[in-house]
This record gives sequence, structure tokens and C-alpha cells, in this order.
Amino acid sequence: MKLFLFLSDFLIPFSMFYIIIYGFFQGTDIYESFLQGVREGFRIVAGIAPTMVALLVSVGVFRACGALDFLCRILSPAGNLLNIPLEVIPVFMVRMFSSSAAIGFVLDIFKEYGPDSRPGLMASVMMSCTETVIYTITIYFMSVGIRKTRWTLPGALAATLAGTVASILITDLMPGAL
Repeated sequence: MKLFLFLSDFLIPFSMFYIIIYGFFQGTDIYESFLQGVREGFRIVAGIAPTMVALLVSVGVFRACGALDFLCRILSPAGNLLNIPLEVIPVFMVRMFSSSAAIGFVLDIFKEYGPDSRPGLMASVMMSCTETVIYTITIYFMSVGIRKTRWTLPGALAATLAGTVASILITDLMPGAL
């Protein structure tokens, strides 16, 4: 284990040193290349920042106005059918839009039921089996200028559903989760 810790601490400085040495021997102006990368990074951030802000604000409004609670109540019969605790449904809903908001729900579940409870385990596994679909599509596609998503959204939603079902099954197979 100590070897892995040493290697992980050593890997990033070694990689940076290697890039600098390689650039030096290639005759590249390393500092100017670095600054050019920083400039390009700032341009990308400036381009996607409005989309990120709009997405985060919309999730906050959706939660604050009670629409999320209403939608979770509507979905609770399906959750009961699939054996999903009511507390985990908001994690499933919000996870598609915002990982940080979903983590907030997971922490609330941990505080109330504990991390080793069935809702805590299911929320944890669900967080690792699903992706922030809308956020990812919005940010990544916006950053490279893709306008036509074609089958990306249906495919990503199908993968999210598969991840959710997998998290339910995995949690039910865990000893002590019931």
C-alpha cells in the first residue's frame, strides 16, 4: 500500500518534469505553450459559464418551488413497485442534472438513516452507477459546438435507467442492506 501511495505522490510531479524536459529538447517555448493553454481554457470557461449558471439556477428553482417534491410524490408508486425507498427518489431525479445537488440529498439520507442503511447504500451505489446526463451533455456539447445531439439524450437516459436498476439490484444483494 505504501508503494502505491509513493507512486501516486510521485506521478504528477514526474509527469510535469517529463513534459518540460521533452519540450525543452523539442525546442518548444514551454512557458508560451502553457500560457496559450491557459488562454484557451479561459475562453472555454467563458463560453460554457452561462450554460452552467442557467443549469444550476434551474435546478435550484425546481427544488425551491416544490416541483421536485411533487414529482417525487408522483413517482413514489413506481418507486414502491421497484423497491426504491422514497428518500432515494430525489437522488435519482436530481442526479441527472447536478451531481452536487444529488450529493446534498445523499448527505441528508446519511444524516437521517446512516450510510449503512438501505437508503444510504442505495443512494451511494446509485451515485456511482449513474451520470449527470443533462449537465454532461450541456457542458461538453456546448464546449465543442455540437448542436444536434441525435441519440445522445435517449441513450444517456437509458444508461441512467440501467444504472439505477443496477444500483437497486446491487444494494439488494448486499448483506445487511435489507
